[in-house]
Order: sequence, then C-alpha cells, then structure tokens
Amino acid sequence: MNKNKKKVIFDVFFREKPAMMLVELKNANSDVYASVLAKQIDCTYSHVVKILQEMQKADLINFKKEGRLKLLELTKKGQEIASNIESIKTRL
Repeated sequence: MNKNKKKVIFDVFFREKPAMMLVELKNANSDVYASVLAKQIDCTYSHVVKILQEMQKADLINFKKEGRLKLLELTKKGQEIASNIESIKTRL
C-alpha cells in the first residue's frame, strides 16, 4: 500500500490533527507549548487550543503553568492512547 493510501485509511479511523497532536506530545524531546505543537502539525493555534481543551476534559493532557507559559504534558491515559495510535499508524 502506498503512502497516500495509508494516510487515507488512517484518516478514515482517526481525525488526523488530534491524533497526531497526541503522538507529537508523546515523542517530544523537550517542553511543548500549544504554539509549537500548532507548527509541528501544521494547524492554527486557535484550533490546537480548542482540541487541547477537549483533550484536557477527557483526561488525556494537562496544562502545566510555568510563569506566563502553559506547558503541555500527557496524562497516563493520554500516553497509552498516543502509543496505541502510533502503533496503528505504523501497521497501516
């Protein structure tokens, strides 16, 4: 299966941006802010913040305040789901 077909079938099961947000957070080597995440997944800042708020309500991420900045971190549940998404993506 070529790369485009893999992407299409992945998008059938998952909304690409939210799924990739979790995977990016899981694989981050340093602190991640919403603005950095928006650039990484090629999405607007406002859209990312809206999705992150929903993820927080679902106990997938936490916002960790550092001064005026809000760092993003996955919860245990978010870590597990991100790992599962990444595993599924690599199998397609």
